[in-house]
Amino acid sequence: MKLYSTNNHDLRIDFQTAVFNSMPQDKGLYMPVEIPVLDQEFLQHLDQYTLPEIAYKVASALLHDDIPENDLKAIIEDAINFEAPLHQLNEQTYVLELFHGPSLAFKDFGARFMSRIMAYFLKDGEALLDVLVATSGDTGGAVALGFLGVPNTRVTILYPKGKVSEIQELQLCSNGHNIRAIEIDGTFDDCQHLVKQAFADDELNAQMRLTSANSINIARLIPQTFYYFNTLAQLFRVGKREVVFSVPSGNFGNIAAGLLAYKMGLPVKQFIASTNVNDTVPRFLETGIYETRPSVQTYANAMDVGAPSNWVRIMALFNEQRENVQKMVKSYRYSDEQTVEAIAAIDQQYGYVACPHTAIAWLGIQEYQQNNPSAGDTFVFLSTAHPCKFPDIFDAELAAKISIPEQVSELKKKEKIATAMQADFNAFKTFLLKTNQD
Repeated sequence: MKLYSTNNHDLRIDFQTAVFNSMPQDKGLYMPVEIPVLDQEFLQHLDQYTLPEIAYKVASALLHDDIPENDLKAIIEDAINFEAPLHQLNEQTYVLELFHGPSLAFKDFGARFMSRIMAYFLKDGEALLDVLVATSGDTGGAVALGFLGVPNTRVTILYPKGKVSEIQELQLCSNGHNIRAIEIDGTFDDCQHLVKQAFADDELNAQMRLTSANSINIARLIPQTFYYFNTLAQLFRVGKREVVFSVPSGNFGNIAAGLLAYKMGLPVKQFIASTNVNDTVPRFLETGIYETRPSVQTYANAMDVGAPSNWVRIMALFNEQRENVQKMVKSYRYSDEQTVEAIAAIDQQYGYVACPHTAIAWLGIQEYQQNNPSAGDTFVFLSTAHPCKFPDIFDAELAAKISIPEQVSELKKKEKIATAMQADFNAFKTFLLKTNQD
């Protein structure tokens, strides 16, 4: 697999280099030089394959000979060892539950796959691999559990103070061993900016072997394509074909993976990028002006992103043409008030408790249906996190309906350990250099 930078189309590097470098020095993002189209026999008969079989087929098409067949299968079987089931709400509408992994969030797909890929490529005696990750909520917990105990790695997670839920924070801050957390007095965008500055800093890169576990890393993006193909497999088994996906979108990695799957031949009709009031992309699609703004805190905290990194990948997939993106992607934004109303409506209509991100994805479907009435479409909205991770969002009656997984009960017994820091790169750089010498 050869990759280029979105800021330098002449660059050519291999997959292993991209995994460990994470982000090019020119501050672009890595993208495949060629996107393979899967064969029609496979695409039309997805219902005949299991999730691990689909994952292997998709990954091997992208990676070619980067990882031998048996090794790649073993990585997938170890990393993707949980289901991504569809829950039907009515004849037309399904929830894709992506929270059945260890951190109870969709980020487990990317984090577990990436950690195993890195462990596979790491050789005995190599320099310690320092993994930097910024999180607005769920990424950090998934990365922490994905890398916990992986030899020769050290993970540093930056998260915005007071802007993640209690459970999300404990998932970041209670692991110890090779996982450490930094509580930044700022926003997710501040955390993300600090990580990007670190990758561009010559002194840090000379003394440390840095890589990222955010969705800017191509190894995070690839496994997220798996569940889109697997969703179609499940729908094909019940005779559903015309599919519209609604994806709760913050940093736009999740929907970028869906669009990569589409370019590989995924037979899907439409994508909806459903956002909270951090609406950089909806505004761009409406006006043609791409204007980032400071992120605003909302109930859907994992989507509180004012400068979505992965948007450059989506534009690259569509040859930088906004009109091409508009044909395949509709985008709508929703307030906290609308989100709370949607949570209540989903419960009242279907007896289903949705997290705020999931509720926003459902709202996207409602708006799309009003604008594009069609009796034959099947709608799938992505549930990206277990509702138990957001206890402050629900009233007592709704909260009582949420079953608390055992790992959450155990998590609440643990102690939070984090380093407090201002959103200042010099402070972050000093911390990294000092702890690198300890």
